[in-house]
Amino acid sequence: MTSGPQPLRWWLTARDGGARLAEQAAPSPGISAGAARLHVDTSRRFQTLEGFGGAFTEAAASVWQRLSAAQQQAFLRDHFDPQHGHGYTLCRVHINSCDFSLGHYAHADQPGDSTLQHFSIARDRQHLLPMIQAAQRMAGRPLKLLASPWSPPAWMKSNQQMADGGHLLPPFRAAWAQCFVRFIQAYQAEGVPIWGVTVQNEPEARQRWDSCLYTAEEERDFVRDHLGPALHAAGLGHVRIVIWDHNRDAMVERASTILGDPDAARYVWGTGFHWYLEDHFHHVQLVHDAWPDKGLLFTEGCQEGGPHHGSWELGERYARSMVNDLNRWTAGWIDWNLLLDEHGGPNHVGNFCSAPVLAEPSADALHRQSSFWYLGHFARFIQPGAQRVLCAATREALECTAFVNPDGRCAVVAMNRGEDALPFTLAIDGAHHALELPPRSIATLVQPAAG
Repeated sequence: MTSGPQPLRWWLTARDGGARLAEQAAPSPGISAGAARLHVDTSRRFQTLEGFGGAFTEAAASVWQRLSAAQQQAFLRDHFDPQHGHGYTLCRVHINSCDFSLGHYAHADQPGDSTLQHFSIARDRQHLLPMIQAAQRMAGRPLKLLASPWSPPAWMKSNQQMADGGHLLPPFRAAWAQCFVRFIQAYQAEGVPIWGVTVQNEPEARQRWDSCLYTAEEERDFVRDHLGPALHAAGLGHVRIVIWDHNRDAMVERASTILGDPDAARYVWGTGFHWYLEDHFHHVQLVHDAWPDKGLLFTEGCQEGGPHHGSWELGERYARSMVNDLNRWTAGWIDWNLLLDEHGGPNHVGNFCSAPVLAEPSADALHRQSSFWYLGHFARFIQPGAQRVLCAATREALECTAFVNPDGRCAVVAMNRGEDALPFTLAIDGAHHALELPPRSIATLVQPAAG
């Protein structure tokens, strides 16, 4: 005797009423007359998902270490447990210091040490590696780690400091490429494999914190003549190289310069981008259309200007970006700091920002922000290896994307940023369900696997 088809399951987070990733009663099959329509066709397949996650920074790790063992485990469970948490698998870590470090530092800190005799990741063993290794244990499956530098060592740069921009000096390009190799090898020796690297975080930004400027031609030449060959010579050709790692505004012209050079492009996995300044979602699509054989990765986004405790718009900003980026061929989405303190730090230059979870170490408390719940509507239900499928709504207010997981289940994410309830009919491969999204809410709807 066989059972009938399983009902649609769905989970809701809403500003009003207290629902936070809360499972709802199964909707009745049928069509809601006159309502918006959300159409999903699982036979039309697009990119394969690498995963979701956030960034391990020295700031995040130091805050995590100030929590009790019980709260440390609770945080890791929320983010990395594939059964009871977000199940993060795609994360980021900085090479050398960034603004969310406890101060400036470099792994090759001896001036003139071009042979890297004094290269060391001892600093990372204090905070970063213990948190990453604990996350690996909680995940129980491989984490894909993207490593990004904010600045080469000061002695390799034109301005002789890690902050305030400057350029990598040509005589030190080969040594800097070897720093990538040594970092990857050192992390591997700690049981932390590196999935990919970006060439430079925000290469057009001269910041009062750790930063380094690359023109498009400089980045192209560094990848083509130094970084790509160095990784391959070291047996690290499997480590993906991601270019740009800056805002969507100039990603098309940067990709044109680098991917337009066949000798550079052969080393490049794809283009990484951030969300600051204007949206420019169409630029993500343009890069895919021009270079469909290359990947796209959202590598950083956060709410700037302080912690923003309790902001509902924060979560909506995340989901709006995720829907638009995923629908334009983005294969993975990485949040910025996994964790910060109640002030949005620590940050050694006072560039405080928000994070999906803000900790109050003095009270041993974790405060989950709206962005934590909104991220969960994607990460908990769309698994690595899932394929995006055709998904469209008849109302712009009904923002949506859909993926079919490796187990055959279709997960649809739908958001309503309006102040009125939004009724709609969900049609997946001809099966209809009548639903309603409350004001300022997001839902994930999961259709059981066929058969």
